[in-house]
Amino acid sequence: MDVWLPEPGSLERPIYLSLAEKVVEALQAGKLAEGARLPTHRELSFRLKISAQTVSRAYEELARRGLVTSSVGRGSFVKQSLDKPAYPHSPERSETSIDLSILKPVSDSTHLEHMRRVLRDLAVDLPLTNVFSFRPNNALARHRSIGVDWLRSYGIEVDERNLLVTNGATPGMTLALMSVLSPGSTLLSEEIGHHTLSPLAAYLGSKLHAVKIDSEGICPDSLEQACLEHNARALFIMPGPISPTVSVMSNGRRAEIAEIARRHGLFIVENDPLGALVDRGLLSFVELAPEQTFYITSLTKSLMPGLRTGYVVVPSSLIPAVTNRSLVTTWMATPLIAEIASRWIEDGTAKGLIDWQRKALAERHKLAAEIVGGVPYLSHPQSLHIWLPIPKGHTEDGFVANARLRGVGVARGSAFTLSQHAQPPAIRISVGSTRPDELRRGLEIICAMLTEEPEPILHRL
Repeated sequence: MDVWLPEPGSLERPIYLSLAEKVVEALQAGKLAEGARLPTHRELSFRLKISAQTVSRAYEELARRGLVTSSVGRGSFVKQSLDKPAYPHSPERSETSIDLSILKPVSDSTHLEHMRRVLRDLAVDLPLTNVFSFRPNNALARHRSIGVDWLRSYGIEVDERNLLVTNGATPGMTLALMSVLSPGSTLLSEEIGHHTLSPLAAYLGSKLHAVKIDSEGICPDSLEQACLEHNARALFIMPGPISPTVSVMSNGRRAEIAEIARRHGLFIVENDPLGALVDRGLLSFVELAPEQTFYITSLTKSLMPGLRTGYVVVPSSLIPAVTNRSLVTTWMATPLIAEIASRWIEDGTAKGLIDWQRKALAERHKLAAEIVGGVPYLSHPQSLHIWLPIPKGHTEDGFVANARLRGVGVARGSAFTLSQHAQPPAIRISVGSTRPDELRRGLEIICAMLTEEPEPILHRL
C-alpha cells in the first residue's frame, strides 16, 4: 500500500487535532491498515505546509489513543485498527467519579426493599422445582406462561410454545444469531447500533454489514441495496429508543422493513430490552412478520439491573434449533431469578416499578433539558440516555478523556459505530445511572466543556 497522505488544505484549527482526526478517518475508511507506515514528520510538514512540531503533536495524540506506535529510526506505524471492540462504558467507577457511561434504569431504596421482601418470601415458600429440577421444561414452565402474560400486557400476543426464558437480552441475542447465521453469511444492522454486535458476528464466523440510518432508524432503500449486494441472512434491529441515537421507527417504516425482509428471506432479530417501559402504539416486528422474527426483551433495563431475566419469542420453524442452542450454551435460565421476576409480574410489583421508572425518567429528562437545553441533543421520554453531538473542533477521544479528568464518565459515540465510515462525533450520556445531584453536576461539567476550547490530553489516562 502506498504511503497515505491527507488532502492538502483539508486541515482546520487546531491543526494537530485535525490532522489526528484525518488519520482516524483513514483508518475507519480502510485507507490505512494495521501495521501501515505513516508519513514522516518532515514529509507531512512539507506536503501540508505545517510545522514539524504540529505533526509531532498529532502523532503524540494518536499514540495517546493507542492507535500509533513510533520508534527512532523506523518511523510511526498504525498500532491497531478501529474495528476492534471498544466498550462504551468505563470499566470501573471510583468513589469520586460520576459515571454517566453505563446504561442503567433509575434505582433507589424502593427497589432494594422490594428485593428484600421477595427474598424473605422465597425463604418460606420456595418452589422445589427452583432448586431440584434439572429439566428446563419442568423448572421454567410456569415462568414461561407468566412471560406470555407480561408481553400481552403491553400488546404483544405470542404462543407459549414460542417463548423462551433467558438470563437477559444479551443471551437472547446470542441464541437468535447462533440459530440463523452460518459461517460466511452476512448480518445486517444499523450503522450506529449495538456495541457487542461486531464481535459477536465475528465469533460466529459471519460478516457484519452496516446499513444507513436516518431519524427513524434503518433506511428502506439502503436495506434493499444491502440485501441485493450481500449474502444477507439476518437483520438485527433496534427500532425503539434503546438505539444509541434514540431513534424511534414509525409503523409505516416498520411495515416497509418487514416487507423487504420477507421478500429477501431475512430473519429479523428485534431487540427491545425496554419492553413495557416504553409507551406503546407501535407495532412490533413479531406482529408484522411472526414467521421470521425473533423478539427479544428483558426486565434488566426496565425494572432493575440485577433482575437478569429476559424473554425471546422464536419463529415456529426455529423452535428446535433455538432450544438446542440454549441447552448447549446456558442449559436454562436461572430458575431463582426467573421466579422473582414471575412473582413480581403476578402480584403487580413489576407494573408498579414500570410506572415508577417512567416518572423517574421523566424527572431526569426534565433535568437534562434544563441544563443541556441550549445544545442540540436527542432523547425520548422513556430512554435511559441522551445522544449529544460534539461541536466542531472537539474530538470524541479528547472530549471523553477531558471529561474523565474532571470526574465524569461518558460513552464514546464511536463505540456504537458499526460501519467503516466515519460518523459525526457524539457521546452517549446515561440519565439513570446516578443520583439526581450527580446527574446535574455531570451535565453541568459536560455543558461547560462544550463551550471551551478543546484541550489536548498529553498523557494516557
